Amino acid sequence: MSKRRLGSVRPPKRCRSDMDNTSTSDIVIINGNSHPDLANMVAERMGIKNGGCSVFHKSNRETIVEISDSVRGKDIYIIQTGTKDANNNIMELLIMAYACKTSSARSIVGVIPYLPYSKQCKMRKRGCIVSKLLAKMMCTSGLTHIITMDLHQKEIQGFFDIPVDNLRASPFLLQYIQESIPDYRNSVIVARNPGVAKKANSYAERLRLGLAVIHGEQKETDADEVDGRYSPPPTRNSTPQHAPSSSNRQRTTSVSVGVPEHIVKVKPPLTIVGDVSGRIAIMVDDLIDDVQAFVAAAEMLKENGACKIYVLATHGLLSSDAPRQLEESPIDEIVVTNTIPHEIQKLQCHKIKTIDISILIAEAIRRIHNKESMSYLFRNVTLED
Repeated sequence: MSKRRLGSVRPPKRCRSDMDNTSTSDIVIINGNSHPDLANMVAERMGIKNGGCSVFHKSNRETIVEISDSVRGKDIYIIQTGTKDANNNIMELLIMAYACKTSSARSIVGVIPYLPYSKQCKMRKRGCIVSKLLAKMMCTSGLTHIITMDLHQKEIQGFFDIPVDNLRASPFLLQYIQESIPDYRNSVIVARNPGVAKKANSYAERLRLGLAVIHGEQKETDADEVDGRYSPPPTRNSTPQHAPSSSNRQRTTSVSVGVPEHIVKVKPPLTIVGDVSGRIAIMVDDLIDDVQAFVAAAEMLKENGACKIYVLATHGLLSSDAPRQLEESPIDEIVVTNTIPHEIQKLQCHKIKTIDISILIAEAIRRIHNKESMSYLFRNVTLED
């Protein structure tokens, strides 16, 4: 017969509902003004209430953040995406993160479905790499983790000194192709330029479809613009003091005058590599903002016999008069996720369709909070994705 120590009391058994409540009791979800609908959808899917946080601007456009609930010792998830008002979105995120940090939050996770300035991730002449600057600001503000989706370049993760989970929206888009595009087996995946060929090839391999690439440029790139750095260096007519020996001179090639120039790029006209005649053309990309390139590509696909044209992308920024251009274009349907709010654009263009990805963000938050592996969300992901 087992003996029990006097004074010891067995703890009461906890039912599953109590365990579930305890696991989410220290989660607080707050959001700025960029996408409150997405934050509410994520909170609803997780079965928790959206935390009380008000973000507003004074008459001089300064940002004020007021957190009504206590965040001491809790895990904070700030849902703030990038929109056309990118600068205000960033400042709201930084101030919210710093407010949680100074209020003794245990961890502060930034959920940024679309990372602003992600296209400025390379050096452009006398510019700078803005993505790295933004990453440093986010780390300094107090963020301890970043959840984002389909970065413009995966290498942006290296700019951060904190963990970054770059989620993928491709399973949702692939499912849409299979379930919502009639006769999708007669489709061909199209890359509107060679830079998107890897992503398009990944879609083509998963759907077992053909691939077409549009080659050529319609306008000059930033690298071809003329600036002061094209001024030639001064020439030196004097001979060097230490001339090479005769044996070395025979194996050394020299130029006649100064530094040789780069050969000028001659961009060919837009051409399609692949067969799209009588097929459904599906263009894929990570971002739709300036739609002129998509419209020009769609016109060329139509001229080459494509029967229907779809455009699929993760982020639908759709700036300026993009909805009007898409409405007047030969594109039949534009499919984007709700990482960026675009309800106004949908009223201006009936071709725009939206896919909800809140379930993916909610699952990522749940796994991070419960310290579960994130590899399930990245299963079957390759370097091309």
